[in-house]
Amino acid sequence: MNAGVHAPAIRLVNLTLGYDRRPAVHHLDGEIAPGEGLAVCGPNGAGKSTLLKGIAGLLAPLGGAIDFAGASRRATAYLPQVVEIDRAFPINVRDFVAMGALARIGLWAALNAAERARVAAAIETVGLVGFESRTLETLSGGQMQRALFARLIVQDRPIVLLDEPFGAIDEATIDDLLTLIARWRTEGRSVVAVLHELDIVRRAFPRTLLLARERIFWGDTRDALCQENLLRARAMSEAFDEGARECLRDNDHDAQDKPHVH
Repeated sequence: MNAGVHAPAIRLVNLTLGYDRRPAVHHLDGEIAPGEGLAVCGPNGAGKSTLLKGIAGLLAPLGGAIDFAGASRRATAYLPQVVEIDRAFPINVRDFVAMGALARIGLWAALNAAERARVAAAIETVGLVGFESRTLETLSGGQMQRALFARLIVQDRPIVLLDEPFGAIDEATIDDLLTLIARWRTEGRSVVAVLHELDIVRRAFPRTLLLARERIFWGDTRDALCQENLLRARAMSEAFDEGARECLRDNDHDAQDKPHVH
């Protein structure tokens, strides 16, 4: 990635996200600054992955807005959970990493010398030199995650969204990828990561959004992950009505015409 890139701030305004008109994230307000490292934490089913999909543009809001301060969602690079990736597809590491360039070169164009150099540099950065011709299905969990991060490098976007990037991988890979994340932040890129590993959050992410369908806490990680907040998040998540429809605040448009259901 090129140094000196300035990420646009992300502003969430009364954001509600969900599926089939059933909300998974309610009325969320907050801002993510350029160069910020934000962890999104919470119990299972708290809406963490849903939030990332909304920011990435994969899920339209049920209400509210996601404001990129004048930029578009093309400013985002999104790494899904590894279980969502079909590793049986017959593609080698070099070609997989090169997919990060598609937005620049188009679907059918061949890589030019500059793009080939970019791909090679990304593979070297994540420590996969010598694996270029290996297919994805032959990679270990840590190697696969390195390939995914290499593809993010080639994408070269100012906002990086990571959904559970450290699950079931070795400590050496975690350390290397955390180093890369720190470098992205010094370049002015915003990194938003859904994480379950609270030790990694405390170690590497200065700010945390603790989510349980609604915002429990958004701020300094030390405060966000205190025992009181963690217990509150779990209690709220367990009490949530899975069958509830979306609700509106009293000052929302047409609130008088729709009942509150949560």
